[in-house]
Amino acid sequence: MASSICINEILTDDELRSILSKLESDKDKEIFGLVCKRWLRLQSTERKKLAARAGPHMLQKMAQRFSRLIELDLSQSISRSFYPGVTDSDLAVIAHGFKGLRILSLQYCKGITDSGMRSIGCGLSSLQSLDVSFCRKLTDKGLLAVAEGCKDLQSLHLAGCRLITDGLLRALSNNCHKLQDLGLQGCTSITDDGLTYLVSGCQQIQFLDINKCSNIGDVGISNLSKACSSCLKTLKMLDCYKVGDESISSLAKYCNNLETLIIGGCRDISDNSIKLLASACKNSLKTLRMDWCLNVSDSSLSCILTECRNLEALDIGCCEEITDAAFQGLATIKTELGLKILKVSNCPKITVTGIGMLLEKCNGLEYLDVRSCPHVTKSGCDEAGLQFPKCCKVNYTGSLNEPDVLV
Repeated sequence: MASSICINEILTDDELRSILSKLESDKDKEIFGLVCKRWLRLQSTERKKLAARAGPHMLQKMAQRFSRLIELDLSQSISRSFYPGVTDSDLAVIAHGFKGLRILSLQYCKGITDSGMRSIGCGLSSLQSLDVSFCRKLTDKGLLAVAEGCKDLQSLHLAGCRLITDGLLRALSNNCHKLQDLGLQGCTSITDDGLTYLVSGCQQIQFLDINKCSNIGDVGISNLSKACSSCLKTLKMLDCYKVGDESISSLAKYCNNLETLIIGGCRDISDNSIKLLASACKNSLKTLRMDWCLNVSDSSLSCILTECRNLEALDIGCCEEITDAAFQGLATIKTELGLKILKVSNCPKITVTGIGMLLEKCNGLEYLDVRSCPHVTKSGCDEAGLQFPKCCKVNYTGSLNEPDVLV
């Protein structure tokens, strides 16, 4: 009778790793680790991504078990406001134990201070992505250590970190030349000087969020446009009230690959620059938010709809001068529009007639916001016999969840 052979005696560690690498689902990988202690050890050391809630003691054990971890998410839920989340001592453990870490997310960890950021800057030289959004105690001092120690940094998100100043942007410019993705939402101390410093050294910026950075204006945006002309794809400037036509004209002149532009609340922007942008970015622009741009009228909207054939999301809410005439030019277009999301809330001059003209060219519309449009009601649309696409949700009163693509 032949003796039984144990698979563990035949397969080497490398062969088991090869088997593990071919498992696609996380569930199958977890089951792999339940076979025996040896397989669990291999499964743990090969794990690349982890989301957890843990203190220093547990983090030390995790560092020993998941020795090849690349991505670590210790973010807190915004609803858990009573819990501080990760602390500076935790970050010291992370910096010492996860030397190969490339992606670290710490959103809403409100206990973190500059001391913890210095640990990250000194210990994680391979870090490529850091998200400390809404860690409100952070200042330039801690993040300067990150800029100086993590020279491969490609993505940095600092939304809600109001103590950040132009000094950090200067340090990023001097050290982090690979930076592509920068989130500065609500960093109100950032100015045109800071943005100018940034793009003098970081000329690969693809994504920049300066929503509510109210001290940035035309000078900073013009310098950004020139320095990052070929790569800039997303620019968010919500409520940057100092931004005007000069900024948009500069984007039109230099940034022909722009895909997403948020300029809601930039009230000095007018038709002239919007037309230039629509013409220059007609093949690239996919998302445009320009609610509360009070000087925008029918001529520029008509230009956007007829020129930007790849546009998928558009917000013109509270643009009170826009009328049904903006949609008349659609009759001359032979092909369908790709528009999926349209917000025209608080546009008092738009009527059911204009919406009807739009629908004739938008069979793929998925969301239409007509709140506070006195001439566009559900009963009015029904009486006119408007046929909305089957998948389209029409928001008449605010009862529907809004898409977040325009945020």
